[in-house]
Amino acid sequence: MNIIESLKWRYATKKFDPSKKLSTQQIDTLKNAFNLMASSFGLQPLKLIIIENEKLKEEFVKYCYYQRQVADASHLLVLCIENDTTTEAINAYFDLEKEIRGTSEEIISKYRNQLINNFQNKSLEEKQISATNQVYLALGNLMVVCAIEKIDACPMEGFMSEKIDELLNLPAQNLKSVLLFPVGFRADDDFMSTMKKVRKPLNETVLEIL
Repeated sequence: MNIIESLKWRYATKKFDPSKKLSTQQIDTLKNAFNLMASSFGLQPLKLIIIENEKLKEEFVKYCYYQRQVADASHLLVLCIENDTTTEAINAYFDLEKEIRGTSEEIISKYRNQLINNFQNKSLEEKQISATNQVYLALGNLMVVCAIEKIDACPMEGFMSEKIDELLNLPAQNLKSVLLFPVGFRADDDFMSTMKKVRKPLNETVLEIL
C-alpha cells in the first residue's frame, strides 16, 4: 500500500475493537515517530503519555463526553505540553547537542544566549501557544505513521482538559494535556469505515505557481 492509498484508508475511527491490541513493536514505532517530530528550535517542549491500563482508560470516558474510543482503543495517547519553556530546558538542549554532535561551546554559545533571551522575553501564554502549535505537528507525524502501519486512530480535542490533567497528576509534572489520540483497530461494525472520504477537488485546495 503506497502512502496515498494509506492516507485514503485512514479515517477518524468512531468504534474500536477492544479485543485487538497493538504489538510492542507498533507502540515502539509510535514512540519513535513522536520523538522524531519537528519542533521549534529543536527544543521538543512536549511529552507523550501512553496508557494501556483498562481501568484508567475507562476513567477518561466521563471526561470525554462519553466518547467510547478512549476506553475501547488498544492504547490511549495523551499529547501534552510543558507548562513553561525554561532557561534550564534550553540549556539542557544545548548540552545534549554538545554530547551528541561534539559541538564546542564556543560555536553554540552565541545561539544559546540568543535563544535564552528570546524565551525570557516571551510571556508564559506565548510560550504555551507555541508549544501547543507544535503538538499538532507531532499529531501529523503520528497520523501518517498510523496510516502507513495500518493502525486505526482518532485525534480528539473534545475533552475536559483540566479534569484529565487532574486525573493524571499533570500539574505536578509541569505538564498540560492538549490532545487525546486513541489508537488500535477499527471494529467490524464501525459505520464510518466504509464511507467514502469527502474532500474538495485538488484544484480547489492546491495552488500552483509555474
